[in-house]
Amino acid sequence: MRPDILNPLFAEVTALKGVGPALAKPLERLGIARVVDVLFHLPTGWIDRWPRDSLDASDAGRTIAITLTPRDIRSTGSARAPTRVSATDVAGNHVSLVYFGGSSGWVKKLYPLGEPVRVSGKLETYGQELQIIHPEIEGEEGFREREPIYPLSEGITSRRIAGMVEQALARAPDLPEWIEPGLKTKRGWPDWRDALARIHADPADQVARTRLGYDEVFANQLALMLVRADSRRRRGRSLGGDGRLRDMLQLPYALTGAQARTVREIEGDLAQEAPMLRLLQGDVGSGKTLVAAMALLVAVEAGAQGAMLAPTEILARQHYETLRRTLAGLPVEIAVLTGRDKGRAREATLMGLADGSIHILVGTHAIFQEAVGYRDLGLVVVDEQHRFGVAERMALTAKGRVTPHLLAMTATPIPRTLTLAQYGEMDQSRLDEMPPGREPVETRVISEERLDEVVNALGRHLSEGKQAYWVCPLVEESEKTDLAAAEARAAALAGRFGDRVGLVHGRMKGPEKDAVMAAFAAGRHGVLVATTVIEVGVDVPNATLIVIEHADRFGLAQLHQLRGRVGRGGGHSVCLLLRGNVLSETSRARLALMRETNDGFRIAEEDLRLRGAGELLGTRQSGEAAFRLATPEQLGELLQPATDDARLLIDRDGGLSGERGQAARTALYLFERDAGVALLRSG
Repeated sequence: MRPDILNPLFAEVTALKGVGPALAKPLERLGIARVVDVLFHLPTGWIDRWPRDSLDASDAGRTIAITLTPRDIRSTGSARAPTRVSATDVAGNHVSLVYFGGSSGWVKKLYPLGEPVRVSGKLETYGQELQIIHPEIEGEEGFREREPIYPLSEGITSRRIAGMVEQALARAPDLPEWIEPGLKTKRGWPDWRDALARIHADPADQVARTRLGYDEVFANQLALMLVRADSRRRRGRSLGGDGRLRDMLQLPYALTGAQARTVREIEGDLAQEAPMLRLLQGDVGSGKTLVAAMALLVAVEAGAQGAMLAPTEILARQHYETLRRTLAGLPVEIAVLTGRDKGRAREATLMGLADGSIHILVGTHAIFQEAVGYRDLGLVVVDEQHRFGVAERMALTAKGRVTPHLLAMTATPIPRTLTLAQYGEMDQSRLDEMPPGREPVETRVISEERLDEVVNALGRHLSEGKQAYWVCPLVEESEKTDLAAAEARAAALAGRFGDRVGLVHGRMKGPEKDAVMAAFAAGRHGVLVATTVIEVGVDVPNATLIVIEHADRFGLAQLHQLRGRVGRGGGHSVCLLLRGNVLSETSRARLALMRETNDGFRIAEEDLRLRGAGELLGTRQSGEAAFRLATPEQLGELLQPATDDARLLIDRDGGLSGERGQAARTALYLFERDAGVALLRSG
């Protein structure tokens, strides 16, 4: 239960003076719903105001604060023409104060002629004159020499947020210290509340910013340690397979070294009574499904059942077919269950699960519905685990008589730092080598000026009986962007290739999207035009070409995932990255690296370095720890000391029961890692 001392911070944001329903809407778009959200909405920059007594052209480019006297106001009366206020400083130097838009009447009210007024704005030169465009007039509170700049949404200003921050800080209590005293002294860190006040007053205060980032990382690592300790205490069961089913497998190739190592790690976990909690990372095509099949066979050899959860119906049915082919000839019954299955077929599957005649079930979220019961569920495999909320995964693990073992898989390589921070409670395995026959995808970067050549190359590709993806970043045209839309591109390609062109995008309903994907997989479409919703894991071996429009607008990891759609059948495959004519330094670096390597883990690390704070952790996954204060750069610096400090708290300082532990408990609630303690163990 949340400590009472935190209640003022978790009040709704409308408890602050001046925050009503109208302001609550733009605040909601910024993720601000409570007082604590205001405090954690840290400034991303600042404006330095230079107090000046007189005007000087050498200050051009600076934001100054100065007292001026209006002498004349000129306006043509046109809505498009600016209103100019001619003003002078104490020495008689002249400057124009320029306002665009609207009537000049309100400007005249702001600047009574002959009456001094203190203003602030960016001083600029315009020809031989000095000017300030849309200066601010000093209010009762005066100008701050350093004013923070906050992330904004339409309908709210940085100054308005700063006023809310002032109120929120007044509500913030002095909290007991959770950082180990020696570490705090060594780093010279202020108290928690002081750090908040300092960073909002001076966004350049790196000491305060680092302290706040550390607090969040510490709370996260402590929560993960508590989850891991809880997992080890939970009653599970040992699944010691005897190898009889795996010995019957007739694979056309040997396991890679990484696959063999991972299978051994999983076998060791399954042999323990404490439930396995392992994250398997593997690049697209690295053989995660085969590792999952081996793990499921271990469970069946031990007399238990296994379940494999996939995010979409098409992917679930593909896993089902893959397992059927891989395990053909073995005395293992495999079934599939999705929301589409009804009537007698569904009832037969439910009966087979209940009496144990079905050994392995593959499906979507339908496999953990209340009506689905297992005779003896021992192992759960979750594919593309980030697509599921924690509560959903827990609902499946609750189907066992005792807590079943869990293997979570992802085809999205994650930088090691972020992996430790987000999945530190899980043991981790990496498939960092490709199976035999999987050739690297040739990647080329081409200017969009050569679009006609690319379309002609696509025509030759289709004439050879092959298939291709064409990826666009938008669904429809927007007045605010020149990006090609998926719908427009599909129409243009259909004009050349007719009904051989299919289209999928994020606004389509699931069944409709699955139908188009299935048609492409079956070869009825030669080209699939898509936004970035192409399903990870859906195999179309004949698709050996992918064209990615506006590739310079994508992140590295996203480009790599898209590139992984081709080359799945072996042989020569090509990825064409179409770029704009003007590239930023970062975009050039991304595209150069894509040409250079197919290593997803190296790309993930480089993506973290290039994209920096804010982007990589900007989208919160359901059930996944999100960092609001700690930047990816800070994670690299603070993860190890925070982990060591959390371990010291548990091993030396009495855990959560000691004096520092009580303070740490407050930190868990403050950074909302308290709910995760009960839920995170499902991955």
